[in-house]
Amino acid sequence: MSLSSVQEYLKGTELEEKIIVLKESSATVALAAAALHTEEDRIAKTLSFLVGNEPILIVVSGQSKIDNKKFKAQFATKAKMIPFEQVEELVGHAPGGVCPFADKEGVKVYLDESLKKYEIVYPAAGSDNSAVEITIPQLERYTDFVEWVDVCKDREKDS
Repeated sequence: MSLSSVQEYLKGTELEEKIIVLKESSATVALAAAALHTEEDRIAKTLSFLVGNEPILIVVSGQSKIDNKKFKAQFATKAKMIPFEQVEELVGHAPGGVCPFADKEGVKVYLDESLKKYEIVYPAAGSDNSAVEITIPQLERYTDFVEWVDVCKDREKDS
């Protein structure tokens, strides 16, 4: 799967014209923020984990970090990221382009509370040089997300 699968997935929706294809890389939060001329925290990074043998995706704000205690309380297991070389096979997008759209069937998507402080965020769109400008209600509408979760460290308390 790739940018073209996300374009097909969003075809005919209000987001079709919100897909941004960049000349430069957006594979990391810092690169995406620079390319999109926005703050790093507005980049909606999609993290891939294994819960048992099942891949899941959690979309979090760009500067958020997973809180292992919160993750274990939510998913009843330790946070275990999918190894880099297995990400594309398990979720359908290569690292740098992992996103909550057009994923492999059965991959569960969760949205983290860290995103709710923004009106507009920018998840990847299936490649390491793309993004989608999206509101939080649109993110809810166009991802087949399971639920909102709170699995990130509280930056205000932890600073």
